[in-house]
Amino acid sequence: MKHIPNIITSLNLASGFIAIVLAANGDLTGASWLILAAMLFDFCDGLSARLLKAYSDIGRELDSLADQVSFGVAPALILFKLIDNYSSPILSVSEGMHAGFISILYHIVPVIMAVCAGLRLAKFNTDTTQATVFKGLPTPANALAVISLILATNYSSSGILISFEGSPLLVSAYSLILSILMITRIPLMSLKVKNLGIKGNEGRYLLILLIIIAFAVLRFAAAPLIIPLYIVVSLVANRLFKK
Repeated sequence: MKHIPNIITSLNLASGFIAIVLAANGDLTGASWLILAAMLFDFCDGLSARLLKAYSDIGRELDSLADQVSFGVAPALILFKLIDNYSSPILSVSEGMHAGFISILYHIVPVIMAVCAGLRLAKFNTDTTQATVFKGLPTPANALAVISLILATNYSSSGILISFEGSPLLVSAYSLILSILMITRIPLMSLKVKNLGIKGNEGRYLLILLIIIAFAVLRFAAAPLIIPLYIVVSLVANRLFKK
């Protein structure tokens, strides 16, 4: 029984690896679904560890390694491929040196995301103050921000999202913002709950309500709003509901 959490974590890692393979072959939607599966396994391994009281140093390290692959490298590669699909080839000189230089910059930006995810996980593992409140954007939230854009664009046919996804400049800026958010010290609420009562969970219930409203109005196109809403609600809740 004590090995169940590590087995689930390994499924997280396997999902992340397959997501990387799919993304490398241009299947960004399939890769996004695999990252979503990795997020589910990431939730379940922590839950099973708490229920079974099966904590271990190996499990903790394995969890971080899996998260780096699934929520750092995989989403970064998705953004890299997205940029690569709509920007000038890196080695092309047909449009001049300037265009080639800009293209190189666009392609470098997603690399920063993979690095920042590693830094974020290293800080989290050594910071005892993040048990109830995160400092900086968690890596699963970073991954969700990326895949929500891909899935919403694919399934909603939103003109705004299609234009956004087709702009290397906007995608690069989006990637850079997410990368910076992961290594900031901005306090963001943890979604782990100890009970279902209103008191102490005001921010979480407010977030759920706003997400439901957003999906009711915008349907699947609302998916990219999940992480911005999470950040805004966290900041508001930190001021209004802070004990």
